[in-house]
Amino acid sequence: MIEKINALLPQTQCGQCGFNGCRPYAEAIAAGLADINQCPPSGDEGIAELALLLGVEAKPLNPQFGEHKPKSVAFIIEQDCIGCVKCLVVCPVDAILGAAKWMHTVIAAECTGCELCIAPCPVDCIVMRVLPNQDISKVEKLAHAQHAKQRYDARCTRQTQEAMEKAERVKKQKAALLKMKSV
Repeated sequence: MIEKINALLPQTQCGQCGFNGCRPYAEAIAAGLADINQCPPSGDEGIAELALLLGVEAKPLNPQFGEHKPKSVAFIIEQDCIGCVKCLVVCPVDAILGAAKWMHTVIAAECTGCELCIAPCPVDCIVMRVLPNQDISKVEKLAHAQHAKQRYDARCTRQTQEAMEKAERVKKQKAALLKMKSV
């Protein structure tokens, strides 16, 4: 059931629902710990789909978690970007390109519109731009969500691998230090 619920969520990984991503929210719904109306990006349509899947009555979006907005993507005002990389760290789908002290840019086709990059930007050079074509089919929405989920999963896998590699380097450094001390 968790997978079915997760498949209906927009995969923005925005956390507006009060959970750290779409899958944790799906798990909470399945466990009865969260209501179906906590996802602003899903809007009334998404809530209705969850209600149908779970055999419960649809309800309006709980305003405590925000409001449904038109689909938007992040845009970096490039001349204002200082290359701090704070936006890179928080993007759940690696949709921002850049390097330290170099200008960054958003790959609009990959951006989920989560808005997580806005708050950490020290120079407020990130704005959200509403996408012009909001009338996409349910099939297209599901395809976008699946693609975003794949990018999110790939990012999580990469971060896990990087953490394991870092732990291995630290372990080797400690072993080298111990060896030097014993000589």
